[in-house]
Amino acid sequence: MSSPKIAFIGAGNLASAIVRGLLTEKVCAPADLACTSKTGMTAQKLAADTGITFEPDLPKLLAGADTVVIAFKPQSLAGADPRLATLTTGKLVLSVLAGKKLTRLAQAFPAARNLVRTMPNTPAAIGAGITPYCTLAPLTAGDRSTVERLLGALGQHLELGEEHMDAVTALSAGGPAFLFEYVGAMRDAGVAAGLPRATAQKLSIETVLGSARLLARDGGEPEALRDKVVSPNGTTFAGLQVLAARQFRETIKETILASTRRAGELSRD
Repeated sequence: MSSPKIAFIGAGNLASAIVRGLLTEKVCAPADLACTSKTGMTAQKLAADTGITFEPDLPKLLAGADTVVIAFKPQSLAGADPRLATLTTGKLVLSVLAGKKLTRLAQAFPAARNLVRTMPNTPAAIGAGITPYCTLAPLTAGDRSTVERLLGALGQHLELGEEHMDAVTALSAGGPAFLFEYVGAMRDAGVAAGLPRATAQKLSIETVLGSARLLARDGGEPEALRDKVVSPNGTTFAGLQVLAARQFRETIKETILASTRRAGELSRD
């Protein structure tokens, strides 16, 4: 059997999402992938569930791999096995560690062929994410193909300069939490208006889901679609007046900016 081409160090939710996406889309065969984890428990489970190789021995895991996905917890980078510095020599290293800058990754993997910093979001678990990424050096055509195949397993991907990664962390990585909070608020408002809770939740979810699909398909500005819903002095107009009075857009802007500032604080190490 040929050696695995992609090695995963860490086997949590994001690693699992990438592995399952690669296998589902038939981008890779199970024999192409191998994994390990700190205690081995999550890696053994991922291997048992998907048919990929579990290899607890780090040199054996990385011996034949051309690409290494760093997917353990960000706070574990400081205590990572020091052998990784040499074992990743000449390999493409892709990190899903939130807040870890390319300069910090270069300290941990100094001889890597190239380093890729990514910021997935939670919809990646169902292949519906969007993952911005940046690189230490320009990608070769072959490495770009590898990166896009890996991140494509999570949904869409977008290459950006590293100076945008703190804002990305706030907007697209934190965005699902802000949206879930909004949906919860809609549900609670529906209950206050007299709907059963289950009905209010279903209506809120399907309204947000359908509206997002419509916006994506339309391709225009959200304000244009908003205006198509609003009748002069109608029910939606009355609701929008309350949002304007409560400075809804300013609140959302401050939410994103606060998250962006915090991302910057956390990435300084």
